[in-house]
Amino acid sequence: MLTSHPARSSGVTPTICVAQLGARMHYAVPRVLHQAGMLERLFTDATATARCVRVLKAVPERLRPVGLRRLLGRVPAGVPREHVTAFERFGWEYAWRGWRARGQEEQTRVHLWAGGRFCQLILDVGLGEAGGVYTFNSAGLELLGQASRQGMCGVVEQTIAPAQVEDRLLAAEMEANPGWEEPAKGGRARGEFAAREQAEWECADLIVCGSEFVRRGVGECGGPVERSAVVPYGVSAAELAPEPRQTSGPLRCLTCGAVGLRKGAPYALAAARALHGMAEFRWVGPVSLLPNAAATLGEHIDLRGAVPRTSMPAQYTWPDVFLLPTLCEGSATVTYEALAAGLPVITTPNAGSVVRDGLDGFIVPIRDPEAIAEKLELLARDRELLRWMSDNARERAREFTVEKYGDRLIPTLRAAMQGALRSTRIAGLPQASVVAVTDSLTLV
Repeated sequence: MLTSHPARSSGVTPTICVAQLGARMHYAVPRVLHQAGMLERLFTDATATARCVRVLKAVPERLRPVGLRRLLGRVPAGVPREHVTAFERFGWEYAWRGWRARGQEEQTRVHLWAGGRFCQLILDVGLGEAGGVYTFNSAGLELLGQASRQGMCGVVEQTIAPAQVEDRLLAAEMEANPGWEEPAKGGRARGEFAAREQAEWECADLIVCGSEFVRRGVGECGGPVERSAVVPYGVSAAELAPEPRQTSGPLRCLTCGAVGLRKGAPYALAAARALHGMAEFRWVGPVSLLPNAAATLGEHIDLRGAVPRTSMPAQYTWPDVFLLPTLCEGSATVTYEALAAGLPVITTPNAGSVVRDGLDGFIVPIRDPEAIAEKLELLARDRELLRWMSDNARERAREFTVEKYGDRLIPTLRAAMQGALRSTRIAGLPQASVVAVTDSLTLV
């Protein structure tokens, strides 16, 4: 039997080490943990605070490539520098390997390498006096294993539906829409990726899911839903102050994210064709389509390409409505941002959004361009409804700020740290008790 970590047996809530690659949600998790006095350390890769990166700020804005602009946006604001350990050399190597990777197999291999290497670098440094670790899917297995051996609380956030669910949906999509994306070549990497995710679930005391869609996916893959908690996200609404909207002319419709099959590109195209002259469409994000498909899409939708995180708030000043016909997400933060900008959102159940159907947007089935076109036409013709939904969107967004996210996340983590979820592993525990623990931590 494992010996309790000293901090766990005291009357003080122990601190948590966060292991995070990239600037996900502008470092929201370490920020809210620090504000709650629960952050031991943030471990990450390259940041904009490194001396070698700060020098690059001298490059004029107009000359900065997208990659540099993204890097310069990696500032862990709200987290004291003395609480941050950034493995800069590893971050540069990760970026270089990712840039060189071609095709899904190579890209997945890079992610697998990065997840394992990142964990080992952290273990070499040590976890200090922390009583828990907070990791993200595919980049936390070794840390979670060490936490379990030391009697620490291990948390993994499943940021998107499990790989098995995503791959199943995409395989069907590629079969239905040949010629849109390069077919995935056979390989073992995705299987290894899925196996790594599942191993993380088994090691973790708590699996944090951004939506019920993700939690169900964990269950579909045989994962421990009894140790999973739904904690919707939050965004910084101050950066997304809504602009006055137009009252006439074509309906302006914005989509953000990688342009591809997973985001529902064929269905956005079909809707744009159906509403020609009645609505204008714009898509912000890198294009991952084959040339002919991209050209066809570009005839009906204004493809703006990738933009850095710091430039995203400006994208929400143009549209009247936000569209995300996605097949698979975790809990798409662009939908939170759109609500905060006062945009009604049309999306699918698989977006894992907090949009309320018929109040601040519409939830339409996946792969249903007719439903998308119907809802967009309704908003184009009824501007009073559009304004009403816009007001509702702003009101809804007030419940999903970063501060509100912290109000949901911190109690969930404290309960896990106190052993509320660890007790579900005890052999012979009645299933009703498992459900009761899970329900108490599922915050919607």
